[in-house]
Amino acid sequence: MKECIGVMEDMFRSLANKTTGQPLRSIMWLPDKKGLLGMMPGYATDYGVMGIKVISVFHGNRQKALPSHQGVVMILDSNNGTPLMLFDAKEITSIRTAAASAVATKLLSNENAACLAIIGSGEQAERHIEAVCEVRNVRQINLWSRNQQNAQNLANKLKTKYSASFKVFSNPADAAKEADIICTVTSSTQPVISFDWIKAGAHINAIGACTPNAQEIDSATMVNARLYCDCYDSIYNEPGDFLIPFKQGLITKENVIGEIGEVIIGTKPGRQSFSDITLYKSLGIAAEDIFSAFHIYHKLKPDC
Repeated sequence: MKECIGVMEDMFRSLANKTTGQPLRSIMWLPDKKGLLGMMPGYATDYGVMGIKVISVFHGNRQKALPSHQGVVMILDSNNGTPLMLFDAKEITSIRTAAASAVATKLLSNENAACLAIIGSGEQAERHIEAVCEVRNVRQINLWSRNQQNAQNLANKLKTKYSASFKVFSNPADAAKEADIICTVTSSTQPVISFDWIKAGAHINAIGACTPNAQEIDSATMVNARLYCDCYDSIYNEPGDFLIPFKQGLITKENVIGEIGEVIIGTKPGRQSFSDITLYKSLGIAAEDIFSAFHIYHKLKPDC
């Protein structure tokens, strides 16, 4: 995770400097809408590679003891098209998603942030605890899940791994209201966070709701927070968190202050005051997978 946070910083910087490129992902829904196939291509000029992630998403897999996200990442030499390596997309996706949130958290949250709320209890919940604890001195971790036992199981699993104390809540409002950092990592299509619950100065990493009709964050939060993204094209076209209030006329594209990479290179401002509420809307982009895959490839073949 610590390595991947550095890789994601490099990726965001490259994206802002336009030495990395990618089209919007292409999504194919199955007729029963129970699952989809996503195809995410891109390239990294600095590394001389191009690549693609092909990933399936089946949120019902938890009941089958299978991951919700499965697939492969392939990178190729962009000078001649030669395939270089094939990777398990599940592991790359789970680590790089949380690592990107850690970069946003380091940039946008208050430095003394100590209370972390995790809304959700799946794999990204565990990964986001790991990632956020790499960049902030977290002393309290609040957990909420629609299945309270899943949240309790996660707390029991992790409580000896971290010095922070864990507390499981029966409703999301109580989990969120004292939090300095909130990570929403659910498959919900309806808001699981309300602006009324968020204290001044909080930072939010919104990870779920990556399709136009799904909304994990309520519209009032999107209106009132300082909003950041991984990629403009993605946030303008993909998540209901943005598109629903946009279609209602509550926000415009100008509400998006900048991409995380632009904050890193200093072309867009980050947090302006201690009391700002900041929000990073994560979509998960091909560049994250390609940079992660190349980092692994280079570790295995350092002469390349």
